[in-house]
Amino acid sequence: MGAVATGTPTGRQTVRLPAEVTSFVGRRHEAAEVKRMLSASRLVTLTGVGGVGKTRLALRVADEARRAFPDGVWLAELAELDNPTLLAQGVTEALQIRDHSSRPAMDILVDHLRDRQALIVLDNCEHLLEDCARLADRLLRAAPRLRLLATSRQALGTAGEQSLAVPTLGLPDPDGPRPSLAALARWDGVRLFVERAAAIVPGFELSEDNRDAVELICRRLDGIPLGIELAVVRLRALSVQQLLDRLDDRFRLLTTGSRTVLPRHRTLRALIDWSYELCTERERLLWARASVFAGSLDLEAAEAVCSGEGIDRGEILDLVAELVDKSVLLREEHPTAVRYRMLDTLRSYGRERLAESGEETVRVRRHRDYYRGLAADARAALFGPAQVQWFTRLHLEHANLRTALENCLAEPEQTECGLDMAADLLYHWITSYYLGEGRRWLDQALALCTEPDGSRARALWTNSWLAVIQSDVDAATAMLEESRSLGTRLGLEPVLAYAALYSGMVAMYRGETRSAIALYEEAVARHRATGDPVGLALALIRLSLAHSFIGDSPGAIAHGEESLEVCDAYGEGWHRAYTMMALGVDVWRQGDTVRAAALEKESLTFNRSLDDPLGVGVNLEVLAWIAATEQDHSRAARLLGVLATLWHAIGAPHSGYGHLARYHEECQAAARGALGKPAFNAAYRQGARLSLAEALEYALEDELPSGEAAVGEQPSPLTPRESEIAQLVAQGLSNKEIASSLVIAQRTAEGHIEHILSKLGFTSRAQVAVWVAEQHRDTEADDERPPEDTA
Repeated sequence: MGAVATGTPTGRQTVRLPAEVTSFVGRRHEAAEVKRMLSASRLVTLTGVGGVGKTRLALRVADEARRAFPDGVWLAELAELDNPTLLAQGVTEALQIRDHSSRPAMDILVDHLRDRQALIVLDNCEHLLEDCARLADRLLRAAPRLRLLATSRQALGTAGEQSLAVPTLGLPDPDGPRPSLAALARWDGVRLFVERAAAIVPGFELSEDNRDAVELICRRLDGIPLGIELAVVRLRALSVQQLLDRLDDRFRLLTTGSRTVLPRHRTLRALIDWSYELCTERERLLWARASVFAGSLDLEAAEAVCSGEGIDRGEILDLVAELVDKSVLLREEHPTAVRYRMLDTLRSYGRERLAESGEETVRVRRHRDYYRGLAADARAALFGPAQVQWFTRLHLEHANLRTALENCLAEPEQTECGLDMAADLLYHWITSYYLGEGRRWLDQALALCTEPDGSRARALWTNSWLAVIQSDVDAATAMLEESRSLGTRLGLEPVLAYAALYSGMVAMYRGETRSAIALYEEAVARHRATGDPVGLALALIRLSLAHSFIGDSPGAIAHGEESLEVCDAYGEGWHRAYTMMALGVDVWRQGDTVRAAALEKESLTFNRSLDDPLGVGVNLEVLAWIAATEQDHSRAARLLGVLATLWHAIGAPHSGYGHLARYHEECQAAARGALGKPAFNAAYRQGARLSLAEALEYALEDELPSGEAAVGEQPSPLTPRESEIAQLVAQGLSNKEIASSLVIAQRTAEGHIEHILSKLGFTSRAQVAVWVAEQHRDTEADDERPPEDTA
């Protein structure tokens, strides 16, 4: 019953960019230039020193250009990714592509993007420069409508790349005339200082009294946004003049560094040095120790990893608060807890300090041990009311879990701990984005840990489930045979129980239903004997589906109801949702469509809350079959349209449930026969255009989104005259030629084109031409066959 998360939502544009939490200051010229470059080149790289604002500019441009990319605008943050072999996997995760197959991540990524008109922001490429260059080259060759916007300390160096060196924020010419107060306030560096200062000191304004000090501070910091923001934080304790004095004293000592290093690099380093030295001794210790975390951390993790030897556990909370105040740690709100993130520049600096202190090895091991324990705790709490909270927490901690696994497998004496940890994370791998990565960790750990013991036996059956979900049944079979052999030799009853369970899944996949039932019954008996409710529920769900498949409804219902009893006794939700799905299948087969729909919708509601796309997919399948049985063929066709995109995004239709494919085929044939080809295609494509959220609301409430037009009837954002001019632009006519053709003034034609660009969110005539072609393609598609069936 595995799952990975949903790919790009079906149909409407998706924008996956973080919200701006502070005002965006300046950069109008740079933003316009980047848009121009993106219209001319499919790869644009923003270069510059750390802290200059490359990421912020890239995100602003991406957000403003989003209407030009109907298939989505996405951010792939690479700063946390230290292993180049996981680059393609990291981008796949950022795009929320969930593929159960065993194909390489790069192949999955290429296949997903091949026909999409999308923009991906690759952020912080400098530490993976060559790998990012290869990835960009491969994607751009395979996906002709894709655009990439990268940020890096240096250009990627690939063919066709355009780069823009992001300058520091503008300041007046020190040798020019003294600007007025109003003119000074318009310079971007000064504007940033004043806006951030007003947030720190209520009522702060640029005045004749402080203008010189403000300008000099910004100049000492070379207009580097990060430098200005870090300095402004000190206004909590210092006046503007005191801040300037301290900057002068500090920077005068730091101007004799290597001449081969750009002054701005030395300035930012000096600023971070200064910020570090302004911290108390314990704050410095926490800064350095917190640098071992990847991504973000919570208070509990900080207490476990960073305390001791100079910091009492009880001091961590106050120290974290101080580092948040000093902008060393950034506070992040999450539904279940507050987390803290360190800018990569500051984290790298802290890691250097940690290495200098001689503590790095100790803190890395404490980090590893903490997350090893977290994985074990999550496994122990798997079956119960805290299940969803644990799934959510592991998702937030994924970067740290990955780092801990890397550290385990890097030390020969810790590899078995890494093997156990990867196995403990089974449900993390199958309920989020990481199934393929989980299998790679288990494969790697199994290759390192060859001792024929219980840890290896457990890891083998764990990995076999991931292989079954990926339809790699030959690999699953080999692992299960070895696991069963070890379980028999060592007398490990739990191993034999799970080996029987997953062997039953393999048999079901191969169409050997009677053999599968026998194996599931063996698993039920063994799990009852060992008192394992997780394995028992899983085996009962599979038995219910298998009995339903052979037409034994009483057996299917009995096993499903027993599974519900087991789940309810423990307050468990995820296995319960899958049990209701299985019961819904048999109730539908019996003809009780009303009860079947209720069961599937209840299951779908839970799977949606957990963001489990495989569970969602099977629920939508059954709801489509129910609609066809009730003669609501338009609804069935729309749901099939949703599923076509969803299964393609997941990459492994009916993963682990392949025997249900025949019901999908029967449903599609019935709907097409009842509606006729044109009406079926129209409804099918209408469903395929829905976003995932809209599709789930439709599945649950049976109402299409308000304003949803029939296929081919979506209103154009352009007026009839603008549409006419857009057609001429697409034909390559100049403004003068358009004016002559329509017998209007050239200025009037230019005005219409400006309105067209504004309405569509475009920056070039080439984008208008692409948009016009897309409109023609979508209109013509209504009479074509639906997308290739993926059942």
